[in-house]
Order: sequence, then structure tokens, then C-alpha cells
Amino acid sequence: MAREPTVFDVRAHVIALLDSGQLGPGGRLPTERALCEATGVGRRVVRKALSSLEAEGLIWRHQGKGTFAGQPEAPIAALAAEINRAVAPIEVMEARLCIEPELAALCAMRAEPDEIARMRVLAQHRYGSEEDDMIELWDSALHRLIAKAARNAPLQAAFAMLDNSRSSARWQALRARARSDLSLRESRLQHLAVVDAIAARDAAAARAAMRLHLETRFKAMSSALGHRPATDAQAATDNQNREEGTAHG
Repeated sequence: MAREPTVFDVRAHVIALLDSGQLGPGGRLPTERALCEATGVGRRVVRKALSSLEAEGLIWRHQGKGTFAGQPEAPIAALAAEINRAVAPIEVMEARLCIEPELAALCAMRAEPDEIARMRVLAQHRYGSEEDDMIELWDSALHRLIAKAARNAPLQAAFAMLDNSRSSARWQALRARARSDLSLRESRLQHLAVVDAIAARDAAAARAAMRLHLETRFKAMSSALGHRPATDAQAATDNQNREEGTAHG
């Protein structure tokens, strides 16, 4: 049975329009009604998707005139689709741990004041919604803006491929299982810590704050799968025990 289209499908449709080059810089997007017809969703869902894209700085809206294109993302749809199909969410989190702390550090050095202001809006807004898909949408929007503000094209392209997997059914189901009121409060504080470090232009603090945030989410997702990932301290202890065992063997 075919699934019903979601807010992620609307976002993907608009991004495809931006990537295609049909609109050009500052080009006008189709009307909300046209987007509803093209994606098979209601106007409320279309507006949610557009609000998220606007907060990222990818589009902008003028009251009474329409919605207009900003800077398009890199065209990486084919490889991103392969990652969606073949890669487990836990593997995606492992890769994010390698990339996003460095993006946060670069962002602290390069983000513009208006970008930092949008980051704060995204960090706060994410917790104003109780719908799982909207929580995930606004969460990913914050991480995308941090990646964009880092201004490193290769790292941003790698991040974008991983971020695309967050629209997959497997990812959303696992995140929903790992989510709780406590984890939402925890994520809010961690997101604010990342943004505070970026605003302070403290690259080391931004890197550490992002790593802590992703490690926390990684452990929650692993627990939801029934795994028990070792912490850094546990891993160090295990390595030491193995070395001692080898020395005494």
C-alpha cells in the first residue's frame, strides 16, 4: 500500500525545483495551491515545509507576492537515495559524529550574525511542536543551517547526503522510539549550548557541544534498538583491560 505524502515530500519537491535551476536566483516558486496539487498534501503541510525552508535561508516569502528561491543545495540526490536505501540509521549517526563537530567548529569561525539569529529561532521552535515529523524537520533544519554556515563545500556535501536519510521511514521510526520528554528537554539544552558556542566564536566549545549532542542521540537510538554502546570512558577501560590481559598472558 502506497504511503501518504508528508512534509518531507514537500521539502524534497521544493529542493528539487531549486536544484534543477529552472527558477534561477530569486526565481518565484509555484503557488501554495500548485504545490498542494503537485505533492498531494494539504495547504497546512505545504506551509510547514515552506516555513522550515525559509528559516534555513533557502527561500524567502513576500506577503502578497509569493515565495522566492534562495541558494540551492548541491545536487546529490542519487547518492543520497542510495544511502537511504542501503545504510542503517546507526551507521548514519556514526558518520555524523565524524563530520558535524567539525562543521560546528567551522561555523563558529564563519557564521554571519543573521545566520546565528536564525539558528536560535530554529533551536527554540523545534520544541514548540509535539508531532514527531515536525520535531524531526525542525531539528534537521538547525543542523543544516550550521553545516551551511560552516562554508566548506566538501563537508557540506557529505553532511547533506547523511541528512537526507532523516526523511526515511526507518530513521523516523527509530527516532520516535528513542524520543521522550526527557530527551526533548536534553536536546533543547544541547542545541542551545551549540548555538551559544557558535555565537561566542568558540570553535573548540562548539565542536565539543555538538559531539556531546550527537553522542547522546546515538546512545538513545542504540538503546532503542537494544544495543548498549560503550562510552568513551568504558572503551578506554576495555582497551586497558585487554592490554593488561595481553601483558599477563
